[in-house]
Amino acid sequence: MPADQPHPALDPRTRELLEGPITRTLLRLGAPNVLVMLAQAAAGLIETYFVGRLGTDALAGMALVFPMVMLMQMTSAGALGGGIASAIARALGARRRDDANALVGHALLIATLFGLAFMVVVIGGGRVLYAAMGGHGAALEAALAYSGWVFGGAVLIWWFNALSAVIRGTGHMAMPALVTVLGTAVLVPVSPLLIFGWGAWPGLGIVGGAVALLGFYAIGTAWLAAWLWAGRSALRPHLRGLVWRTTLFADILRVGLLGMVSTVSTSLVIVIGTALAGAFGTAAIAGYGTATRLEYLLVPLVFGLGAPLIAMVGTCIGAGQRERALRAAWTGAALAFAMTEAIGLAAAAFPHAWLSLFDHDPAMLAAGSRYLRTVGPLYGFFGLGLVLYFASQGAGRLRWPVIGNLCRLGVATVGGLAAVHWGWGLAGVFAAQALALVVYGTVNATTMAGGAWFGPLRWPMRACRPA
Repeated sequence: MPADQPHPALDPRTRELLEGPITRTLLRLGAPNVLVMLAQAAAGLIETYFVGRLGTDALAGMALVFPMVMLMQMTSAGALGGGIASAIARALGARRRDDANALVGHALLIATLFGLAFMVVVIGGGRVLYAAMGGHGAALEAALAYSGWVFGGAVLIWWFNALSAVIRGTGHMAMPALVTVLGTAVLVPVSPLLIFGWGAWPGLGIVGGAVALLGFYAIGTAWLAAWLWAGRSALRPHLRGLVWRTTLFADILRVGLLGMVSTVSTSLVIVIGTALAGAFGTAAIAGYGTATRLEYLLVPLVFGLGAPLIAMVGTCIGAGQRERALRAAWTGAALAFAMTEAIGLAAAAFPHAWLSLFDHDPAMLAAGSRYLRTVGPLYGFFGLGLVLYFASQGAGRLRWPVIGNLCRLGVATVGGLAAVHWGWGLAGVFAAQALALVVYGTVNATTMAGGAWFGPLRWPMRACRPA
């Protein structure tokens, strides 16, 4: 197309990402996306609330499984999902419409393979994994029952998040939000029905929560696929006659696989923290696991801003607008820091308001309160590091955000082990995790300020600007 006629070829959503006011566009696109992520997180919290009525062993069992469930969620929605959205956004920004359409089929194949891999690994090694995290007795058996069902349907979760990422990559945030919110509204009455039963039917116990969750993802996947293939977005995907291309797989995986390293690192912080808390008993596991659910809730909240940021940064990078991409990233960083810091300070001031939603065991409340009072005031650094990770996905440059997350893992692990070894107790374990968040946010912010997206690190930031 001639250089003086670029805009007629652009979809209106793509043009908005390239030309609209940054803050207003991020907030407008982020609002439904925050809603979708809150609803998706609520689906898990609803389960936890009802499972908590089954007792501390059931709650501890769910706490053992929860890091693996969130690993799968963050990998499928955040890591590979970010790679999918970034690839589609960059293709649309560069006006490679045929590539963007073909990326949909490639994304679904990748999602299928990863879903099967999670199913085999977690179901096959669940007993060893959960026992290593401190699970035993009734808590371990509850974990295995719940885990078997959730990961038996892992492919459904991967398909749902892959299709959501495809749609978000076009700049359309409302449809995934609508599907998730309506699905959660159905999940609220269905989950307790399957857990506790009705009338003479005794219910499925902890397994009922898993069955309800899988139903949510099955219906949501069908809805998103029907909408996408009806041609209601900037994409016109097709599977029949699709030619598999290495370059398109690479376009997704070069961002997605690095993102997976970061996601695994994030989940390992919680897994290792759970194992360290296990040295102080089952109630400590339940308290730590329940408290860290708030941290996991921050992930979808930040992703609410991060998803449109991936689309905006990716589209701007594809179109050669580096300055706008950077301005968008720093705008998102300021918004995410403010939001997560406010939540962390509130949690530190009123920890029982969160923890007592799930259980009232005094030992659980004491452990969870100690975590939130120690780590909560530094949640802003977590939001800062995480939103810059999403922005870097859009840019297709993830090396330093991954290094930042590995630094977080190292500080939390070494510091936590030292706390146990030297007898500093749970307070020492939690202090190490708080310091790790500061390291994570600082590494991501300083390296992006030094031009990590566009070459070797150099300060001040003007070094990363194009000539």
